[in-house]
Amino acid sequence: MRPRIAMTVCYALTGAVSALWASALPATDARLSLGPGRLGVVLTAMAVGGLCAMPVAGRLADRYTGSLLLRATAPAAALALVAPAAATSFATLLPAAVLIGILLGALNVALSVQAVALEGALRRPIISVLHGAWSLGAVVGGAGVTSSLHAGVGVRVVTLVAAPVLAAALLLSAAGSEPAPAGTAIQDASPVISVPVEDGARRAGSTAPGVRLTVLLGLVGAAAFVAEGAATDWAGVHATRVLGADPAVGSLVYTVFFTTMTAVRLAGDALRGRLGAAATLRAGGLVAAGGYGLVLLAGAVPGTVAVKVGCALGGWVMVGAGMAVVWPIVLGTLSAGGGSAARLSVVTTISYSGGLVGPALIGALAAALTLPLALSAPAVLALAVAFVAPRLLAAAVTGRPSGRTGSDTPSRGGGLAAVPLNGR
Repeated sequence: MRPRIAMTVCYALTGAVSALWASALPATDARLSLGPGRLGVVLTAMAVGGLCAMPVAGRLADRYTGSLLLRATAPAAALALVAPAAATSFATLLPAAVLIGILLGALNVALSVQAVALEGALRRPIISVLHGAWSLGAVVGGAGVTSSLHAGVGVRVVTLVAAPVLAAALLLSAAGSEPAPAGTAIQDASPVISVPVEDGARRAGSTAPGVRLTVLLGLVGAAAFVAEGAATDWAGVHATRVLGADPAVGSLVYTVFFTTMTAVRLAGDALRGRLGAAATLRAGGLVAAGGYGLVLLAGAVPGTVAVKVGCALGGWVMVGAGMAVVWPIVLGTLSAGGGSAARLSVVTTISYSGGLVGPALIGALAAALTLPLALSAPAVLALAVAFVAPRLLAAAVTGRPSGRTGSDTPSRGGGLAAVPLNGR
């Protein structure tokens, strides 16, 4: 199996693993009579496990390679889903959630490390498509669980059957994910740059991002995940509580947002290759900020509920389209800068923490103020992505706070970082 295809399959299967865990939660909640309080503790324990595992996974990837880490964590994460299915109480579910969090956190780092290595080897953008594959896997996995439950198959049976199948498929695909070295031709790479990415970046004056830039890149990712999490967790609530829509319409808003994000991620690499990373990031931030503007205006639009919801729906589509490209571009920047797996894991930890903490902070702001006012916070973050993040990308690739790089300039080489076509 070619590395690019193997990684695409890995991402899609990981999305299915995450969907199997998430879509089974309501049934697990009912089976164990957890209630909102204890379910919240379970989810928090899972998140803490994941955030603690990510920095450790980065160091392990540096020591043993990302390929080995992926081959270890991918099937293990799938098999770990058996633990909550076998749990008989809150006390036994809690450690199972921590275990899943640790393995999924390490798996996310392994996937990112391998995606960065593969993009460097192919010398063209691929990371956005990989994340699009994850989204498709999540959609298919969630739909499969829902269909099984409607057919009368219990969630424990679904998990006990699906987990080993997913583990075996992940083991096979992870085994084929190791890319050739950056200077080695890959059959489907169609390379157009005559020097390895690392050498070209070094000749352009590039160094791996320092600690400060690493943290700032993580904050860019966190801003994107806060804006994304605000949509996935609060778009439906905004439609029902603020605009007066019924729950079915609220669910539709979420579905449209997620579908838009998936579609743009599948096209995101081509867009980055044509415009360059910085221009794509700037456009994405502006589109998302404009989308939040429509959402905030929806409640004041005169007319029926349908008109108000239509305005908000257009805004959420823009948010999904704009934020879809941010995290793949952050990873691509790390690929161009030649950072270590440990440094990448730091960026991943900071970024994912935004997705975990952001929606809860928006809820707190909504309780203290109003939900529309609370949603102005991710709008500001989207503007920050548009105006601040491109300069950070330039600094991360060139080691200078400003100036044009290959990330700013579209090239036939796919818009990767500072690698002039003539090799200088």
